[in-house]
Amino acid sequence: MGRVTERRRVVRLQDQKSTVRPDTLAAEEPLEIRIGGDSLTVTMRTPGDDFDLVAGFLVSEGLVAGPDDLTALRYCAGTDADGRNTYNVIDATLPRAGAVPVSLHRNLLTSSACGICGRETIESIRGRVPHDLTADTLRITADTLYGLPDTLRAAQKVFDATGGLHAAGLFTADGELLCLREDVGRHNAVDKVVGWALREGRLPLRGHVLLVSGRASFELTQKAAMAGIPLLAAVSAPSSLAVDLAADLGLTLVGFLRDRSANVYHAPERITVA
Repeated sequence: MGRVTERRRVVRLQDQKSTVRPDTLAAEEPLEIRIGGDSLTVTMRTPGDDFDLVAGFLVSEGLVAGPDDLTALRYCAGTDADGRNTYNVIDATLPRAGAVPVSLHRNLLTSSACGICGRETIESIRGRVPHDLTADTLRITADTLYGLPDTLRAAQKVFDATGGLHAAGLFTADGELLCLREDVGRHNAVDKVVGWALREGRLPLRGHVLLVSGRASFELTQKAAMAGIPLLAAVSAPSSLAVDLAADLGLTLVGFLRDRSANVYHAPERITVA
C-alpha cells in the first residue's frame, strides 16, 4: 500500500543562509472507486484507511446506509511502471444490482455550483438524508466543546510530521475521541470517519459530535447529516450554504471553535452554557 508520508530534498532558506536537508511530506495519490467493476469516481487522497474512505463516501452519496448494504471491498490490480500494485483502485460490491443511478455518475463529474442554485441544492439533499436530526437529543457543555480542538490536535500524528493534513474527529457528548482520520482532503478525512463508523456498525451517529480541522463547507455538512451526526464543529468558518443546509436539516453548526470561544450558527440549544 502507498505510504502516508514521503521524503523529499529541500533547500532551506533562513536569513542569508541556505542548507539542503530532507523534508517529510504528506503523500497524495489518486484512488479510483468502482462499484461492481464499473468506475464511479476518482478522488485524490492520502493513502491509508482506504476501505473506510470508500465506505464513508458511499454513505455520503446515499448508496449505503448500514453494513448490510455493503457486501465487500477489495483492492483491484492497478500497477505502476515497474509492475507493482499501486493499491489505488478499490471495487465495492453492493447487494442490490443496479443500485447506482446514472445521474450519480454524471453529478460526480461536476461541482455543486454548476448550473444549480443553493436552494435547489439544499432541496435535493433534504430528500436524501435518511435521519431526522431535529429529533436528536444531544446535549454537550460549552466546556466540553471548547476542549475538543486540543484533543483533536494532540492525536494528529501525521500532521506533526508533515504539517500538511486535515483531520476529522468523532466525539461523544462527554468529549471522548472515538475515531480520528487525517487526509490531504477535508472531505476524505470525514468520509474515513463515517466509513469507520459504518464498518463498526455504529450508524446512525446519534448523540455524537464531528469536529473538522478546517472550515465547514456545504459538502461536509451534507456528509455529517447523511451519517446522522447532529453537531458539526469546525475550527474555522462555515460557508453560507453550509449554514443554510444546517438550518434546513436541524443540525447544530459551530464555527471558529478555538481559544475557548465559538460561533453557533444554528441550533444552539444543544450546547449548555454554565
